[in-house]
Amino acid sequence: MNAIDENRSTNELGRSAAGQGDATAPLPRKLGRVGLSGKLLLLTISFVMISEVLIYVPSIANFRLTWLQDRLHSAQIAALVLDATPGHMVPMSLEQEILTTARAMAIAIKRHGTRRLRMMSDAPPEVAAHFDIREMRPLKAIADAFSALIAADGRIIRVIGASEVAGSDFIEIVIDEAPLRRAMLNYSGNILTLSIIISIITATLVYLSLNWLLVRPMRRITHNMVRFRQDPEDPGRIIVQCGRSDEIGLAEQELAAMQKELAGTLQQKARLAALGLAVSKINHDLRNILANAHLISDRLSGVPDPTVQRFAPKLIASLDRAISLCADTIRYGRAREAPPERREVALAALADEVAEAAGLAHHATVSWVNAVDAEFRVDADPEQLFRVLMNLIRNALEALESEGHASTEQDSIRLSGRREGTIATIELSDTGPGVPARAREHLFEAFQGSARPGGSGLGLAIAAELVRAHGGSIRLIDGTLGATFQIVIPDRVVELRGKRAG
Repeated sequence: MNAIDENRSTNELGRSAAGQGDATAPLPRKLGRVGLSGKLLLLTISFVMISEVLIYVPSIANFRLTWLQDRLHSAQIAALVLDATPGHMVPMSLEQEILTTARAMAIAIKRHGTRRLRMMSDAPPEVAAHFDIREMRPLKAIADAFSALIAADGRIIRVIGASEVAGSDFIEIVIDEAPLRRAMLNYSGNILTLSIIISIITATLVYLSLNWLLVRPMRRITHNMVRFRQDPEDPGRIIVQCGRSDEIGLAEQELAAMQKELAGTLQQKARLAALGLAVSKINHDLRNILANAHLISDRLSGVPDPTVQRFAPKLIASLDRAISLCADTIRYGRAREAPPERREVALAALADEVAEAAGLAHHATVSWVNAVDAEFRVDADPEQLFRVLMNLIRNALEALESEGHASTEQDSIRLSGRREGTIATIELSDTGPGVPARAREHLFEAFQGSARPGGSGLGLAIAAELVRAHGGSIRLIDGTLGATFQIVIPDRVVELRGKRAG
């Protein structure tokens, strides 16, 4: 069964290593036919046209009012000519010529409360609409302007305006609206032509400037991201910064930093995968060698020599730890841990079992202190909690047995536990030399957090992974004698509805 498990681990690690170097992943789908540049050009033209329309609406109304005021001004001049003649009488031919010049069918002036008709063509016109431009509101002026644009030819209108003739209240004229409508259409055509020219010029300038400032750098960044994705471990695919100090330069700077970090991480993962694959290949032979050594040590333990009897237990314990380390290495190299099967576990009894398995219960120089109450329980997977405690106790024992620590009669490993509501807290402490500063930064990372020479750091990495699977956390408490690790495991969330139904 061990050989089968090891072969399965070898296959899993091999697949993991192969996945790290896979550069054949499909590229993202191509962008649509209208790229960012085309969309930018269309939006610029559209916005300029909208702006021109917003300008055109009041300008056409103002053009109409100006045109009508010009007609009223011409009518006032005609009225002044009439007033300057003797008896205010002019020949009919001259009157018609004056009306034609003023482009009016009738002219009337109200003076001292009396409205007097000064001139009129032969046939009295039928007025279709009346407009008073003396106090014309903007919205009313705009509505009247568009009404003139859509009106049919031949509409006769009556226009009233302020008079500049001395002693007169106002002046009114009756005119044909067709010339006004033609003038407004010509003005609209000129505005449209000018708007199109301005839109094209503005859009071209905006397009060229934004294409140079934004679109081209974005294309460069996008092309680099696609190229980097094909082989993220190649350092030559990291983007070369253009040196800009704006947002584009900041984006390139952050992208380059991210790519460098990702490339380094992938290279490290690939090396770790290769290392795990190599370890899994030699694991079977190594365990056979250690098993043979274990059998020999068992036979040595039966030799009545006092020296052999003194060193045989330590030799057997060391071999057991070496075999367990090989098993932990292969177990960590697998894809993932199984989900915890949680139930209430008596921590005190489980801890004593772990201490017995670790050879701590009858250790010659290190004492085991189980300060956990017999009724204290943790909602956890007993097998995984056993492994967590085993790794922590094994690390503590190795620290106390290390050459850099002077053994004393007070050397001990102590376990305590407490509960705060639904949170169970477990603390394991020792009186060893503590965790060196160089190991604290990557304490729970595999192959990086070892606190002793030759260590792999797998014990704490496995413990942290199992605790996180329970929704908890593990940390090293600062300021304590030796090393103290704190494990926090919350209880499972219970569905009250299901409990009540049960």
